[in-house]
Amino acid sequence: MNEDEPGRAPGPQPADGTDGEPTRPLSWMPPTSQPPPGQWAAFPPPGTQAPPAVPARQAPPRGRVPGWIWPVVAVLALVVGVVGGAVGGVAYEHFRTDNVGTVSSGLAGVDTVNAPPLAADNGSVAAVAQELLPSTVQISAEYDGEKGGATGSGFVLDRQGHIITNNHVVASAASDDGPIEIVDQDGNRYEATLVGRSPVYDLAVLYAAGAKGLKPASLGSSQQLRVGEGVVAFGSPLGLSSTVTAGIVSALHRPVTTGDSANDSSYINAVQTDAAINPGNSGGPLVNLRGQVVGVNSAIATTGSSTSGESGNIGVGFAIPIEQVKVTADQILRTGEARYPVIGAKVQTGGQDDGKGAVIDEVLSGTPADRSGLEKGDLITAVNGERVSDGIALIVSIRSHQPGERLRFTVVRDGKERTIEVKLGSEVG
Repeated sequence: MNEDEPGRAPGPQPADGTDGEPTRPLSWMPPTSQPPPGQWAAFPPPGTQAPPAVPARQAPPRGRVPGWIWPVVAVLALVVGVVGGAVGGVAYEHFRTDNVGTVSSGLAGVDTVNAPPLAADNGSVAAVAQELLPSTVQISAEYDGEKGGATGSGFVLDRQGHIITNNHVVASAASDDGPIEIVDQDGNRYEATLVGRSPVYDLAVLYAAGAKGLKPASLGSSQQLRVGEGVVAFGSPLGLSSTVTAGIVSALHRPVTTGDSANDSSYINAVQTDAAINPGNSGGPLVNLRGQVVGVNSAIATTGSSTSGESGNIGVGFAIPIEQVKVTADQILRTGEARYPVIGAKVQTGGQDDGKGAVIDEVLSGTPADRSGLEKGDLITAVNGERVSDGIALIVSIRSHQPGERLRFTVVRDGKERTIEVKLGSEVG
């Protein structure tokens, strides 16, 4: 299956690569034994009956994760097909009226914090929880016309009242101009508005005017993470606010795609963790043992074979690296929209699973790919020396860079290997 637009690739596709309807993801399934009424937190997730399961496929080493990766917002469907970009951007200058500190994270015009890191040891999970829970919020958003139909999580970005979350938590509310509410650790509720969002990176920035007293989280670096390092996930799984789970970094640079169509697919160069992540954790912070946010919880893997209602955490969760969060949030805070890099070529994302590289199906005229000399049928095996296993891995690799950067593509054409340099273009999304 090919991309539908220049620089965009479709979501999960049929395993055989034939044309047709994309494979549609399952809704999340609530546990079969739910607690009695009154034991749920403020926003219990809606119960649904799951559609037929989609069989899982074996993922190649360091290749893309197959089509059973789902966002973890507690809603009936996982992602809403909407076009994002500039929502709420026009009001941002009104929000930015109280910049009183220096910017420590590289974000535009916001007073973030750079607190001294906590001592990192195996006994520090409690200290991390104490540090981060005041910075973590529960999010309730309109979904499909129902107020509070979607629940997710987020964290406080700055002292001005900006909140980071996943796009899929608020996508329906953004599309319908529906209400969004945040709830802090103490149960205080604040109305929130959307500053902007990026369906491509599955990120959104909210603004809660009355929440300026909330404690901003300290931002770290996912580039310094090591496999096996301890991490802590925060959020509101299944509507249970202020929940903390601990685990390790299971893998880095894991290509993950979520969504059920070309219009709402997100491609993530993810941090994989075994910290328990469930529906409702979407948008919450993944934190290292120094108390610094290193990622945004976004998706989980499910077995894809159960219709009994036993679905949720199986120890394979994925987070958006904080470096990408910083870049996207900065763009949204500056302009109200986010941009992502493109090359202007269509690439195969289904049917080829040999791990040998990404095959170019079409090069669009006048695009960066065209100007650089890429051709239909080229097999791209590496980007900047990093191996590319398939089309999804290529898209994820490209989107981990920024528009205007120059990348070196290792290309096999007619049995001969060559290097082609491509300057990345950009689109809004």
